[in-house]
Amino acid sequence: MQHEAAQGDATTLVVFGVCGDLSARLLLPALGQLLQRESSRRVSLIGADREDWSDERLRDVVSSSFSTTDAAPAVDRTAIAYRQCDLMNPDQVRELLAAIPANSALYFAVPPSVAAAACAALDPDDLPAGTLLVLEKPFGTDQRSAAELNATLARLVPERQIFRVDHFLGRSTTLNLLGARFANRLLAPVWSAEDIESVEIVYDERLGLEGRAGYYDHAGAMDDMIQSHLLQVLAVLAMEEPAALNEIDFRESTTAVLRATHVWGDDPLSSSRRARYTAGRVGDVRMPDYVDEPGVDRERRTETLAEATFEVRNSRWAGVPFTLRSGKAIGEPRQVVEVRFRPVRHLPSGFTGSADGAVLRFWLGPDRMDLEINVNGADDPLELERTTLSAELGEGALRAYAEVLSSILDGDPMLAVRGDAAEQCWRILEPIAAVWERGDVPLEDYQAGSAGPADWASSR
Repeated sequence: MQHEAAQGDATTLVVFGVCGDLSARLLLPALGQLLQRESSRRVSLIGADREDWSDERLRDVVSSSFSTTDAAPAVDRTAIAYRQCDLMNPDQVRELLAAIPANSALYFAVPPSVAAAACAALDPDDLPAGTLLVLEKPFGTDQRSAAELNATLARLVPERQIFRVDHFLGRSTTLNLLGARFANRLLAPVWSAEDIESVEIVYDERLGLEGRAGYYDHAGAMDDMIQSHLLQVLAVLAMEEPAALNEIDFRESTTAVLRATHVWGDDPLSSSRRARYTAGRVGDVRMPDYVDEPGVDRERRTETLAEATFEVRNSRWAGVPFTLRSGKAIGEPRQVVEVRFRPVRHLPSGFTGSADGAVLRFWLGPDRMDLEINVNGADDPLELERTTLSAELGEGALRAYAEVLSSILDGDPMLAVRGDAAEQCWRILEPIAAVWERGDVPLEDYQAGSAGPADWASSR
């Protein structure tokens, strides 16, 4: 997706938590890539945190982060400033806000609970005109808390000035779904339950906890990945064609899908499962039991692999299972959106071999699209064989966070999660959360470096 570079005065981007990992690892490199690609865009960066940094310290950090991009842009050191500010001190926050121009973007690169508390302590008059509020997931911890957060934010600014960041909506693969669906007559007529048998959205990764116990041990795989990222991918895949790719039509189409999404068969016991990795080796990395990772509370029974099946109950998709799965410490991870079509209704006699339905796959990173179909065999034309047609889609011109930042700086919330969509994602998972909390769904084990519990591959 392309955006026009901002013209005229620089856009002011205020990053709260600029000394943290999210800023250094993702935000600043993404900003560097964005400025390199859109050279006419001008951004004034104010970094804010509790640390006793100086302007020069932040400028050096920005230069170092920009150098990690493919073609590092020149750093305008005069457009970078640091302000020591504790988000839990409303007076310090108000003092900073009083010194920034209108139409600034406030990016809360801090734990969501800190961002929510900081916003709750502010009044609308504290914010310059046109201020954008940018928050990282999770947006609440359940439907009720998500609604409370939405009410807090709505008291400060209109909905279109709130950017709830889900970087999966900026991934080129997610956006490539739109082109494949809506720009190809081959696919558009068959994109429904009439021709599609099932959908899987899988994001397994080799990484383990990676020192994130403070967040992950409270969230687990279900809340960390399925509740946010993968449900958003489901919504993009299943949405009705919007009138236009803009913030109103796109977000209404995706949110309508979420409103129609429910646990498969209204049975969270049989439609969800969970597991946790034990000691093992992933490639050359030796991993301990999850419960022995630093900062983990073994009594919390946090899952590192989650899977759940849902149904989108509307005329297009009723009866199609959408299975979402995400896991850590997986030996041969799959990161794919897989659409499995129904077999042909009738196959003329005389053919031999399999006539299974076609499978369309969108692979995430590096981005690739595969279409697996039946063809005549090379030796015997009546013996059917499977072949795969592939298209390399690349990684996209911009990183996911760069695409998100571009939208923020343009003031375009199309790729941001709308408030009611955030509430719906929690509503969808509430039945699963309830049975997991009661212990009705067992927490299974799998060895780090495996594909998950041995019986999972054959049970569905």
